[in-house]
Amino acid sequence: MAEDKKNELLHNILKRDFKNKNPELTKGHEEIMKQKLLEASEISLILDTYDDIFSDFDPRPYSQRALSDDFLIEAKRASREKIIGMELKFLIPREKRNTETENIIKKRLHEHFKKHHDIVEDEVKKIFRTGIILVIIGVILMSGAAFIKQFLGNEFLWTILFIIAEPAGWFTVWTGFDRILDSAKSKRQDFEFYRKMSKAEISFNSY
Repeated sequence: MAEDKKNELLHNILKRDFKNKNPELTKGHEEIMKQKLLEASEISLILDTYDDIFSDFDPRPYSQRALSDDFLIEAKRASREKIIGMELKFLIPREKRNTETENIIKKRLHEHFKKHHDIVEDEVKKIFRTGIILVIIGVILMSGAAFIKQFLGNEFLWTILFIIAEPAGWFTVWTGFDRILDSAKSKRQDFEFYRKMSKAEISFNSY
């Protein structure tokens, strides 16, 4: 089913980008472009052993073992330019392949990426909630300052409250917008990486 959806997406892209320019595009040309698009969605990593995917300092079995920092860094780097689906291919020596082990690793990778996708998603939502709350508090403070200035006169106490409330309101509003716009942006790269990888097709191939 996933392969059918990918093929349909690729077909639609081909039609959109090339139909007007090439109304008589042959099936052979279409297959060539399809192959190029498929290659653009692939991340291929060469392994000496399955251990290359995992941390050297974690002795647990593959089903629980932590992933290697080097593997995650390389996967993040390679995923940045992938915008059409995602396919993670591991190339491993033929004599070292084990189907049962590969199935365990695939499950472990999907669990890892899904878990961290959910964690980063929750962090982004918390940042947005905090930012919105700060903006609301800032608006309330500025409204209070305006009310004091407009209706409560120039008595010393009200003047002090106005002096405190107005800059505090502006500061809180801008801090809230900073949380929403800049702080969330810093998490976007991790969020996109784990979103892509949690849905990626994972396969092992011999070399």
